[in-house]
Amino acid sequence: MRPLLCAAALTLLVCSADAADMARPAKLSDKEIADGWLLLLDGETTFGWKALNDSKWTVSLGMIAPQAGSKDPLLVTTTAFGDFELHAEYQVKNDDKAKLSINCDKTGKTAGNDSTIQLRSFGNDWIQLHLTAKGGKIEEERSSQGGNTFSSTKVKVGDPPKPMPKAIGGHIALAGEGVVFRNIKLKPLGLQSIFNGKDLTGWKEHPGKKSKFSVQDGVLNIKDGPGDLQTEKALGDFVLQLECISNGKHLNSGVFFRCRPGEYQQGYEAQIHNGFGEQPKEYTIEDFDPETNKLLGTRKEKYLALDYGTGAIYRRQPARKQMAKDNEWFGMTVVAQGRHIGVWVNGVMVTDWTDNRPAKDNARNGYRAEAGPISLQGHDPTTDLSFRNFRVMELKEAEKAKKE
Repeated sequence: MRPLLCAAALTLLVCSADAADMARPAKLSDKEIADGWLLLLDGETTFGWKALNDSKWTVSLGMIAPQAGSKDPLLVTTTAFGDFELHAEYQVKNDDKAKLSINCDKTGKTAGNDSTIQLRSFGNDWIQLHLTAKGGKIEEERSSQGGNTFSSTKVKVGDPPKPMPKAIGGHIALAGEGVVFRNIKLKPLGLQSIFNGKDLTGWKEHPGKKSKFSVQDGVLNIKDGPGDLQTEKALGDFVLQLECISNGKHLNSGVFFRCRPGEYQQGYEAQIHNGFGEQPKEYTIEDFDPETNKLLGTRKEKYLALDYGTGAIYRRQPARKQMAKDNEWFGMTVVAQGRHIGVWVNGVMVTDWTDNRPAKDNARNGYRAEAGPISLQGHDPTTDLSFRNFRVMELKEAEKAKKE
């Protein structure tokens, strides 16, 4: 029996007796992780999303739906993306309307109706939606699901493809009533390699340090430390994806970005440290006013990460959960756009942080908007890490694009 959205509730309800089997928690395969797919919904929380219009959303058994009584339910990603593939599954009641919008601003507003996909019902099945937003166009395909088998009936929308507003780097929004979503994932498109797998062309080593950087069989190795290897190219707003392995227990390294060119490790740091404990560790978090950028105060929060954790923004925001293990390759994605930074490890978002500090020319001291190199850290004499598959896509903020 298939799970149905109960007619009497707008809260997430699954009515079938075998709901636990049919409602699957979100998970990516090893191949999807290697290909760069990201979970937008972790199936447990609304982390990475912001509910607007005072709406409330419930997450259970890998699914998400607006709660009963929410007026104009609206849920928007905190991260803005460029070109991408998007996969989602949904179920909607016949008499209700729901929609998915792309290229929104942070309030869920779009530049036009061409960025909104109406999610209408095709019966009581789960509907699989696959959407591609690339080069200013949207292509969409849907298929219905009966049990575990997808039917051969497909509904194509956008032929010719819909035009998309030119602004690059938009948010994604879910809206409507009587709708339930699951398995929402996204793959950034248009990324270009910044490592040729043969040598360090395009990179330069900071002089006078101890780290040893080498390339072998398509892998960039870092041993010993301290040291710093920087890209010659400067990047400001971007999507960065890479793979890394820590060849030892709880080794320390990091991926720096928006660095001050030519200086030693002066930028934001996406931490690499796979140590997580059984007992929470207390961290001090600073809160800044998003309008005035003045310090409002500090608070104490507890995390299992031993040293902020892999995927954290070091010294700013610890990683919320462990998604990488020592001696195993893992994927990392960093999306930096304006003040907002999101980090995914093995396809799961572990850090969602907005830098509301006053503007400075050094990210160690405040918000840095200027482009700068990406750099890899040799932390100390125990450093022994390897990297591969560096690829990046530059973004520009929607507000900037509108002025051009």
